[in-house]
Amino acid sequence: MRHVFITAGTKGLGLKVTETFLQKGYQVTATYYQDHARAEELVARWPATQLQLIQADMAKKADVKRAVAAAMTFVDKIDICIHNAGPYIFDRKKLIDYSDEEWVKMIDGNLSSAFYLLKEVVPFMRARQFGRIVFYGFQGANHAPGWTYRAAYAAAKVGLVSLMKTVSIEEANAGITANMVCPGNIIGEMKEASIEEARTRPDKETPIGRSGTGEDIARTVLFLCEDDADMVTGTVVEVTGGVDVINRYR
Repeated sequence: MRHVFITAGTKGLGLKVTETFLQKGYQVTATYYQDHARAEELVARWPATQLQLIQADMAKKADVKRAVAAAMTFVDKIDICIHNAGPYIFDRKKLIDYSDEEWVKMIDGNLSSAFYLLKEVVPFMRARQFGRIVFYGFQGANHAPGWTYRAAYAAAKVGLVSLMKTVSIEEANAGITANMVCPGNIIGEMKEASIEEARTRPDKETPIGRSGTGEDIARTVLFLCEDDADMVTGTVVEVTGGVDVINRYR
């Protein structure tokens, strides 16, 4: 049985990934930041032998080390690492208006956290000659676009694209793959919705006619983490329903 370590796995897109892996019979260690109520709600639904939750701020090196150590105590291996955690600033502001603290929060939470996490989990994967690593980006991140009013977040995620691709090459001979999933416009309750639910709610802005959902992301992540998905590495997968291929300038 594979053991999955997922950050921010108790709500939003992370919750659907956690639930999908649990439903498929994986053992899961998931972190959460502050929402104790949602964490308690999730852990109550699954056997203690299958799911462990750890409170942690993944932007802090000490918390990353503690969370990974707890995961290794729960199951003496980490086969899959899904880095879903990453802060976001909703206020629309130009780069020059960011405070130093906001800049550091975006870079540490979305990029440095990945470095801390890889330093902890990759040695365990190397020892077993198997590993699956999945990061999250944003629509178009692979092409390093500018993103007005989101400069710090975009810079961190685009940096993460390069980091992911580099790790995919460096660790390929250890049986480790690294990929990134880039969700489209999945907002609000759709982050925890099913595909079936989305099909009852038309979306004219998306070519396929419906909103993306957390289940769409979870199914993509699940595929990338399968044993036989070893030919897919260093890849950025856009899960947007076709929005990313529209020529906005026509």
